[in-house]
Amino acid sequence: MREIVLNTEIHKFETCAEFAREFALGADDLLFTIRPIYEAHFAPLGLPVKTLFWEDFGSGEPTDVVTDEIIAAASKLGFKRLVAAGGGSIIDIAKAVAVSGGRTTDELYAAAPDIARSCGLVIAPTTCGTGSEVTNISIINRTRLGTKMGLVAPALFADQCALIPELLHGLPFEVFAASSIDALVHAVESALSPKATEFSKLLSYKAAEMIIRHYETIAREGREARTAMLGDFLLASNYAGIAFGTAGCAAVHALSYPLGGAYHVPHGESNYAVFTGVMKNYLEIKTDGEISKMMDFIAALLSCEKSRAWDELEKLLDTILPKKPLRAYGVKPEELPRFTEAVMTTQQRLMNNNFVPLDEARVLKIYKELY
Repeated sequence: MREIVLNTEIHKFETCAEFAREFALGADDLLFTIRPIYEAHFAPLGLPVKTLFWEDFGSGEPTDVVTDEIIAAASKLGFKRLVAAGGGSIIDIAKAVAVSGGRTTDELYAAAPDIARSCGLVIAPTTCGTGSEVTNISIINRTRLGTKMGLVAPALFADQCALIPELLHGLPFEVFAASSIDALVHAVESALSPKATEFSKLLSYKAAEMIIRHYETIAREGREARTAMLGDFLLASNYAGIAFGTAGCAAVHALSYPLGGAYHVPHGESNYAVFTGVMKNYLEIKTDGEISKMMDFIAALLSCEKSRAWDELEKLLDTILPKKPLRAYGVKPEELPRFTEAVMTTQQRLMNNNFVPLDEARVLKIYKELY
């Protein structure tokens, strides 16, 4: 049995200057980022790199249309190594660019998993949630199909990732909250996955512990307390990324994708919207096994009764990012069956990792309860 997947070298630096020096960033590199990150951290270094800026093409989460435009623009620049410094959107697009060879996203999905990469790829995350810097998955909103889908191929693993806490210092609290909750979801889902191993669960549980403990500090001391802990959040996100790269994510992500695709809800927030709803439905089907261990773990961290684990966790998360019902995002009741159909027909890669199988009726039930 495969115990752990880690195809990406992991580096850690306190500053971008250290990163640029060790990686010898230069004229053969294409830096894909946003202008504020470039101007604050890279421009002062006077690097002779080529640049491509996400905001020149779009905003929010990546669509197939925008990704195709960026692929076309990047193909004209000529580079040997692609350096992505950004959040989940930039990382997902960078992976697609690195394997595109000029092909469109639809062509890449059709060719997966046999796509190949002809340039180097280095990823420096600027949020503390994606974990994508160590996975072989790129999530793109396929507007022609009406849902987000994962592009999965071995070539999507970066050669190296660089964890640089300095890049998180300007992160708005709302972005920090959504991204770090995303990392917590990664940790929990990967621990509950039937593909989890003793190695991956070590990372899943450690990531969850770090995030929950630090959330308690933020709830007690205020938002600014997070600044001293950003390095830990970045590391926890990386741990969770390695864990779900091995064991996979599951129904929380699957059910969140139609919401994010249709209403452009940020990925971490859309995961949070369905997170505990999925967990409570798992419990209605099966109360023993790994979910029982997870509840013991959460209850011990939060000093609560085991039966209250998910409720108390949600109460803590609400102090970080208030949870909204689906209707607050504009979702209409008649859309829930369509969301359900999208999950069952396009997200089986994720649904195969569920703690227990969820059929169409159960998925619709979860949506209705969260509505």
